[in-house]
Amino acid sequence: MLLFTDLRGSTALYERVGDATAYNLVREHFTLLAAIVRDHDGAVVKTIGDAVMASFTDPARAVRAALAMQAAISASAHAGGGLVLKVGVHAGPSVVVTLNDRLDYFGSTVNMAARLQGQSAGDDIVLSHAVANDPAVREIVADVPQRHETVMLKGFAAPVGFVRLLTSEGSNHPV
Repeated sequence: MLLFTDLRGSTALYERVGDATAYNLVREHFTLLAAIVRDHDGAVVKTIGDAVMASFTDPARAVRAALAMQAAISASAHAGGGLVLKVGVHAGPSVVVTLNDRLDYFGSTVNMAARLQGQSAGDDIVLSHAVANDPAVREIVADVPQRHETVMLKGFAAPVGFVRLLTSEGSNHPV
């Protein structure tokens, strides 16, 4: 079970507020997301630029973490942070190896999770059908506005369907 995040518009953020201020905001976002991942019994696999890759043992934990992340980033945006988070979640088998004394994940599941995060517009969460169809996840997101979409994703031969959770500022979603 993998969750990917990325900040929308981070290059513009560095330009707008300056390198030091932007870096501090990005660092605070990493600290916040890492705490949320831990609180939901997940593990941060790695960070790449301003992106986070995290793993979870089940879809419900990953989705609760994703909802908590969007709520926390939205709250920080109201406090002047100006950050917009893009999130994608996918479940499936992966190749897990130890590289540089750390676990890392490889394979189609990783690629799909990353591509789904790329479909996020920000302030939303993109779930693969493998995640969205989980009974516990359906219960968690029952009151969250959703949109079902299908797209062609780079590296995948067939169209990919997914569910976009329309989280937005002021939303009151269960976490």
